[in-house]
Amino acid sequence: MTTTALATRPEVLPAATLPPDRNPVAVYLARLAPGSRRTMAEALETIAGMLTAGRLTAAEVSWGALRYSHTAAIRTALAERYARTTANKHLCALRGVLLEARRLGLICGDDYAQAVDIHDLKGETLPRGRALEVGELRALFAACDSSPAGARDAALLAVCYGGGLRRAEVVALDLSDYDPATGALTVRAGKGRKDRTSYATNGAAAALAAWLSVRGPVLGPLFVPVNRAGRVEVRGMTPQAVYLALRKRAELAGVARFSPHDLRRTFVGDLLDAGADIATVQRLAGHASVQTTARYDRRGEATKRRAAELLHVPYRRR
Repeated sequence: MTTTALATRPEVLPAATLPPDRNPVAVYLARLAPGSRRTMAEALETIAGMLTAGRLTAAEVSWGALRYSHTAAIRTALAERYARTTANKHLCALRGVLLEARRLGLICGDDYAQAVDIHDLKGETLPRGRALEVGELRALFAACDSSPAGARDAALLAVCYGGGLRRAEVVALDLSDYDPATGALTVRAGKGRKDRTSYATNGAAAALAAWLSVRGPVLGPLFVPVNRAGRVEVRGMTPQAVYLALRKRAELAGVARFSPHDLRRTFVGDLLDAGADIATVQRLAGHASVQTTARYDRRGEATKRRAAELLHVPYRRR
């Protein structure tokens, strides 16, 4: 079913003005961790646009009026527009808001059960992003000079790679969340609102010690802005500020562009390559399932490459 056909469904009417505690979108987004809230809000806005040809926002759609015919059509439209993982993320948001509509009494049990009876798109894709090589990591740390900003950026690299933290988790760290004696980093309300403990050891601990000597003992966020004069400002950073700081170091180091999440991918892959137990890596990374962690396991690729090298291709250049 096309987007236009979705938009002409008469059952999808503007919702009555609902207070936040009765609006399924507001209730759904409120129970998500901050790092997921923006992503799922964008997904719901996309679906609302599909349902109403852009006439209504997600907060205005009558989600309780959706039936299986609507959700099945949405699944088809998402499959046509997006890659599998992106489409499934949208379907997850759709199921989430419908669950809240059910809890709020906006849709009956039978209609809800049928509406959410839509399966994720199947298939298998390679993990997005890339893993950084050892030489690239060395170059990045070497590009962090002895200035206050350099000390901070080295510590950012150390936490993203050495601790495997997401950038939203990095900026949420408080000074009190780090224990220099043990190297423990307490990650609070990570993805899925799950707390966990990661660790800064050897070089990561040294990088954090150098940054803390610059930052000082004032209570507040662990990572803070440094102005152009080199003065530390004890206030929070944004995830985008982390991205820009690391991009600057990549440019200085001559390293191909990467995302902060690529450091997390490298963290998982390098630990597995080094022989760490996959269940332990899962807990360190804060993955919901070991299957997610396994997607970054490069050992299988190394085995396939060795198998491929058993063949002799009889090519001779003329």
